[in-house]
Amino acid sequence: MWKKWINNNVLTVQDHGRVRVLTFSRPKQLNAMNDLLYDAVAEGLVRAQADSKIAAVILTGEGRAFCAGQDLAELASRPKYPSGERHGFQPFIEAVATFAKPLIAAVNGLGVGIGLTILPYCDRVIMDEGASLRAPFVSLGVTAEAGSTFMLARMIGANHAANVLLTGRWVYAGHAREIGLANEVAPAGKALEQALKYADAFQNAPVASLVATKSLLVEARLEAGRDARRHEYVLFHQLEGAPANLEALAAFREKRQPDFSRH
Repeated sequence: MWKKWINNNVLTVQDHGRVRVLTFSRPKQLNAMNDLLYDAVAEGLVRAQADSKIAAVILTGEGRAFCAGQDLAELASRPKYPSGERHGFQPFIEAVATFAKPLIAAVNGLGVGIGLTILPYCDRVIMDEGASLRAPFVSLGVTAEAGSTFMLARMIGANHAANVLLTGRWVYAGHAREIGLANEVAPAGKALEQALKYADAFQNAPVASLVATKSLLVEARLEAGRDARRHEYVLFHQLEGAPANLEALAAFREKRQPDFSRH
């Protein structure tokens, strides 16, 4: 059954029995995140959390990308929300971090920035064999986000997390499975299908027990993750708009390599 309550046509919602699939639906932008999509996903998770008929959620992307990170083309025109903002990235990542039902990522294509840093919050990560991941923060003249300095190290270990975050190199599906960033690699084009098969385990499970168990798992890392996000937020905004970040954004617009020799 298709759900019609999401506005702005940036998120598709479909139920497969008691498993809800939230599909990022900005394929022309490679499902890059803007505030409309952040808000839609946050709302989708809140509604799935409150729906007693829903046992689990799968996140995936439409087209050839899972999520290409922040939409840099829209970043300059992004509204400036006050402290405690109720829109955009912060409420989105809080909804992801506190979601108390099984959360599965079906990574159908490239995942950049938040397309990677969301994965440690998922209980199962299934990557298409052609998918790849990248954390480009240093190359953008900023620093990590989404509590990834804690969550990614918790997921794959400090050394692997340092390699991913500091170098910004692409992590391909096979290597992602080797280091624990992905649990399964699906044949080409089959990530969502494989995720739905995995989610069959939840079709007849008691939702209250799922919620109780997931809540305990969330509680074990919730405050540490929030602390990491607070520290990252301070440093990110110190670097945002600094010369290196401005050079990176100019290079992106001009489709050239950035020159950090003076930064």
